[in-house]
Amino acid sequence: MSLQLSPTFYSALASAGRPLAGMWVCSGSPLVAEICAGSGLDWVLIDAEHSPNGLESILAQLHAVSGYPVQAMVRPPVNDTVVIKQYLDLGVQNLMVPMVNSAFEASAAVAAVRYPPHGVRGVGSALARSSRWNRVPDYLGSASNSISLTVQIESEAAASAVEEILAVDGVDGIFLGPSDLAASMGLLGQQENPLVRAVVEHCLEAAKAAGKPAGVNAFNPDTAHAYLDAGASFVLVGADVAVLARASEGFASTFIPVPETAERESY
Repeated sequence: MSLQLSPTFYSALASAGRPLAGMWVCSGSPLVAEICAGSGLDWVLIDAEHSPNGLESILAQLHAVSGYPVQAMVRPPVNDTVVIKQYLDLGVQNLMVPMVNSAFEASAAVAAVRYPPHGVRGVGSALARSSRWNRVPDYLGSASNSISLTVQIESEAAASAVEEILAVDGVDGIFLGPSDLAASMGLLGQQENPLVRAVVEHCLEAAKAAGKPAGVNAFNPDTAHAYLDAGASFVLVGADVAVLARASEGFASTFIPVPETAERESY
């Protein structure tokens, strides 16, 4: 039996002819992931850097979203060859690697997603979901075409090296993380600071000059629209856990009296 894999995130982006809007899936729940996948958004990012996700829960979420017209991207906790190999063997086709600060680190990520002689990915596809257990014809020879690699620019060092990172063959696109970028600039918690936004926009311009797509994280709708106007090709505009937290707080504020002296901290 022969099977074909789904088009990659960047293939979908190219065919869409417009920016793609998505959201974070951080709960670790396949049920929540499925709810988000059916929302009408273009893509979901299943996170394992700041979320309680291991290999088994990522696999379950890939299963849960596979029946919906949505692109699934997965972020590992670290730019590590072994971790990336495991994610790819699970069947992750769209990978977002965090904290890539140099062309050298970007090249390491590229090597991790490619088989020899072009990379260092370990060969175990006959045992893995990635090739659908050897049901995808010539998976070893064509695997690179079924995988997209996004690297995250989220530090001053990365922003300074963004042109070199974009020039690395095999980097399909970049994704800007304003929160970590702000922290690296000594502006912790100030991702809306004009200095931070200026760096993000510089990176968007660099990506446009390099002919590669760039995305950005922006939960503020006005900021998201501003970055789209500045050239962002894809955005993340919310997160499952944030939606649940804010909505449940809304129920509480509506039905539970709050003393006049009390203040509820949230954003």
